[in-house]
Amino acid sequence: MSKISLSRYLVEQQRDKGHIPADLRLLLEVVARACKSISHAVNKGALGGVLGSADSENVQGEVQKKLDIIANEVLLEANEWGGHLAAMASEEMDSIYLVPNRYPQGEYLLMFDPLDGSSNIDVNVSIGTIFSVLKKPEGNQGVTEQDFLQPGKQQVAAGYCVYGPQTTLVLTVGDGVAMFTLDREQGSFVLTQENLQVPADTKEFAINMSNMRHWDEPVRRYIDECLQGKEGPRGKDFNMRWIASMVADVHRILTRGGVFMYPWDKREPHKPGKLRLMYEANPMSWLIEQAGGAATNGKQRILDLQPSQLHERVSVVLGSKNEVERLTSYHAQV
Repeated sequence: MSKISLSRYLVEQQRDKGHIPADLRLLLEVVARACKSISHAVNKGALGGVLGSADSENVQGEVQKKLDIIANEVLLEANEWGGHLAAMASEEMDSIYLVPNRYPQGEYLLMFDPLDGSSNIDVNVSIGTIFSVLKKPEGNQGVTEQDFLQPGKQQVAAGYCVYGPQTTLVLTVGDGVAMFTLDREQGSFVLTQENLQVPADTKEFAINMSNMRHWDEPVRRYIDECLQGKEGPRGKDFNMRWIASMVADVHRILTRGGVFMYPWDKREPHKPGKLRLMYEANPMSWLIEQAGGAATNGKQRILDLQPSQLHERVSVVLGSKNEVERLTSYHAQV
């Protein structure tokens, strides 16, 4: 059985299935190469002098880690000259990044969270890069922030790379979800699983329980029922998981099922949630849906939401379909 590389997989998606244009294929290969560089920096850890804080904050007021900034630079530099992109946006930058005039302009927009779960960097827990690709709206000469504000269902590619015991790239171009593992000897990503499916039922939930007192009633009700186990209304025992790194939590759900929740809470009532819609919730929701799961903000499908700003936040409930639908129905009853 010959190993199928990411490049070959993408060429076949382009040639045999007509799912992706050549420019998108090349763009995804560049993103994968950038993830490989970030993986090397993450693996070196303390040896590379990349751990710790950078004494700066990003646009959301979060303290940046050195690796956050390095990962952001790697993605910008890798993608700006290829001719596939018009502009990029990142969780770590206030506004959009236009491809410099000295390079050819492409028709795609790339968004990314360069290092998700970065609070885990210094403690050697899995972290990752999340990315989302949109098509630049037709007929627009220059690119503005407005061009990025498209609902998630208009994504043309999305994925993440998780830097754990293995470096794994998970990708969709709208034809199911494929998983690739970095073969360090060969230096290339190799297809290790195709057509990932999230089981519709699960006994695992992921949520930060320390926020329980701040939750809305439907979330409380759902978790209470899970905690009552076999004796409660659910009639089965649940396990709780919480890695505090969205990439790692979603990766577990794509691998074996589960439900992930980052709901609205009363501490910052004016914020609809904590996670970013454009470069966290949208790409992850599309991957989960492509694998047969579901993703809502508690009330409606995340991929239908119309963003109003680049760094918009959102509540997230995603994973095994029946659990997501149950929790969403509890919100509807309020």
